[in-house]
Amino acid sequence: QVRLVESGGGSVQPGGSLVLSCAVSGAAYSLAWFRQAPGREREGVAVRVSGGSTRYADSVKGRFTISQDNAKNTLYLQMNSLKPEDTAMYYCAAKTGWLPSLHATDFNYWGQGTQVTVSS
Repeated sequence: QVRLVESGGGSVQPGGSLVLSCAVSGAAYSLAWFRQAPGREREGVAVRVSGGSTRYADSVKGRFTISQDNAKNTLYLQMNSLKPEDTAMYYCAAKTGWLPSLHATDFNYWGQGTQVTVSS
């Protein structure tokens, strides 16, 4: 069983930065961040597999960075140059498979989400 608890969301102006954290308990080979805006499907943002390989959605490449602190059992999402279209509920997710998938249906475990709002 894997338990995930997100934190760090909030409101920020366009061009600003935020760091999301996800406290992880239990074993998982792949950890990811997803987001879902009202009226839209859940979208994969970034995934990190055990060993360090990462994959990003095209919409966030060069702006977002996924990382993990194994000593703290915490997954992070550093978000820079935020845009209004980044506004969404952000979820941490985990799965036991090795493939760096960004498909929500591949993930078994989910956190409760943290809201990110980008607005002037």
